[in-house]
Amino acid sequence: MKHAAYAMLLVLLPAAAVAGERPEWAFGPERTGEAVPRRPDDGQLKQAPGSAKLYTQAQIDDPMNPPDWFPDEHPPMPQVVAHGNGTTVRACIGCHLSSGHGHPENSRLPGSTAGYLARQLADFRSGARGGVTAKIMINIAKGMTEEEIRVASDYFAGLPVRRWTRVVEADTVPKTYYRGNRRLPLAEGGSEPIGNRIVEIPEDPARNALRDPHSGNVAYVPVGSLARGEALVASGGAGKTIPCAICHGPTLRGIGDVPAIAGQSPITIGRQLYDLQSGDRKGPMAPLMKAVVDKLTADDILAISAYVASRDP
Repeated sequence: MKHAAYAMLLVLLPAAAVAGERPEWAFGPERTGEAVPRRPDDGQLKQAPGSAKLYTQAQIDDPMNPPDWFPDEHPPMPQVVAHGNGTTVRACIGCHLSSGHGHPENSRLPGSTAGYLARQLADFRSGARGGVTAKIMINIAKGMTEEEIRVASDYFAGLPVRRWTRVVEADTVPKTYYRGNRRLPLAEGGSEPIGNRIVEIPEDPARNALRDPHSGNVAYVPVGSLARGEALVASGGAGKTIPCAICHGPTLRGIGDVPAIAGQSPITIGRQLYDLQSGDRKGPMAPLMKAVVDKLTADDILAISAYVASRDP
């Protein structure tokens, strides 16, 4: 009787209480949203390859005035995207870059409709999207006006999608450390076994530090994970999940307000799958993902993230 009662309790528990093991590789160190200490600035002007612009490191790291290295490559940039609001809202391009593709710890925004992006900001504002990695975006969304949300969503939805993360199966990976919530390779080099994780780092750390929108990332994934992920994504893994193409399209490039996920950072994919499973991510669209994530293990999330990231965007 005691065991039967315990089993019934498990059935009645909310999803967050029975979520699978969290994929720590997708989250990194927990942070409270405080700014990362700025790099020392020697006053020297720096330049991204191919750009005519010059900035000091202090200007590059300014959350309200980050660099726009290639202003001729995108439409006119709204004030909130380029400079934030001067107080509580950072410039969007400081994290997501002028291309909208961002660093590994930031979502790629192009490939989603303006309506989808605006809804995500509304969900951050309302608390429907939570979790430790959402704290910065929650504060930013709460500080944005409806007009700022509209113009920022329109801007990023109108940008082209391109390959930004190169996916490589590997047994060993560069040794890394975290600067804030960004994983970077150790300057002194060295390698270590990949284990059961995905390690996504900048292709060129120096250009990453410049916030160069022409220099992307490489994601190392365990050998065999792409094949395992394909089986889950394409057919649902014999009933374990739902084939992704049903909602995200046959090429995973999105259908209407269902976003494109092909070529998205595996860090982003892994976080969202777990947050949906744990209940940290809610909102009007979250119930559509319930049957997708309910039975996924941490190994499944890794494999799906690796495979989806490897697809052509």
